[in-house]
Amino acid sequence: MSAAKTFSLAELAAVLELDFQGDAATILAGIAPLATANNGDLSFLSNSKFKAALQNSSASAVILHPELAVNYRGNCLLAADPYLAYAKASALFDPLEKPRAGVHPSAVVVAEDVDDSVSVGANCVIEKGAVIGAGTVLGPGTVIGANSRIGNNCYIHANVSIYHGVSIGSDVVIHSGVVIGADGFGFAASVQGWQKIHQLGGVRIGDRVEIGANSCIDRGALEDTVIGDDVICDDYTMIAHNVIVGNGTAMAGACQIAGSTVIGERCTFAGNVGVVGHITIADQVHITARALITRSIMKSGSYSSGTGMMETSVWRRNAARFAKLDELFRRVMFLEKKLKNK
Repeated sequence: MSAAKTFSLAELAAVLELDFQGDAATILAGIAPLATANNGDLSFLSNSKFKAALQNSSASAVILHPELAVNYRGNCLLAADPYLAYAKASALFDPLEKPRAGVHPSAVVVAEDVDDSVSVGANCVIEKGAVIGAGTVLGPGTVIGANSRIGNNCYIHANVSIYHGVSIGSDVVIHSGVVIGADGFGFAASVQGWQKIHQLGGVRIGDRVEIGANSCIDRGALEDTVIGDDVICDDYTMIAHNVIVGNGTAMAGACQIAGSTVIGERCTFAGNVGVVGHITIADQVHITARALITRSIMKSGSYSSGTGMMETSVWRRNAARFAKLDELFRRVMFLEKKLKNK
């Protein structure tokens, strides 16, 4: 096991480009929540409603907004956005070590354009014509298909399958179990049954993208499926063929995007959002959990669908009445029109 990463308060402030107050020599060896932090831990307060926890915390230092630090007597880092500062600090304490460059003896590397600084794990396969950029890590059991291109400084975890003709940018993180470039769900009906439509496009993924475990991004039917720069997808995300996802968009767990949907930039999808195919979603659209989007959204803003939580007995009564809503609506309109004509 490698030695723990430690920083003095002054060192951490310098790396994060933050001011600090307190004992510059205080040693910090990890990050923990305010309520459970111990001596040697760094913590943070990003919401003022949790100020009470600050006074009782045993953290050796806390990341605070300058306004909250005025009356705080402990060690602290001063940040206009404490949560963002915590996010940056988390990278410094990450125990995951980057494997050394080299090819494991059990790996099968047919491709010729693999940079010498690449780390290729056990049982990896890199097929003919693939290109792997400098500093990239391929975890054990990962497969890179023919003529696919992986940029620089990517981290592709264990058992990822990247099919042929996929292009991935630099600084991309792909977690275990992800499949990129499988066939889209394309079939034509015939009297004999379903006729497969062979998927002739590929997948293009930009820079600084992160894709959560067990997610799938299908290849395009004729043109590529496209994921822009700085997109983040949580676990179990499903992106179908020919979808375009704009720069900076974020999708929480188990979102499902049907084919040929175009999603704008800097959108956020909460967990288990479903989107039907062949629609357009504007920039900066925020969709709440479990919403089903059935038509295009052409204006930025927050959108929801479905019914809120209620007691089961109440929900059952309301569900039984859903089918009568149209009839009730027509009755009300008829009565309103009748009253107006009196």
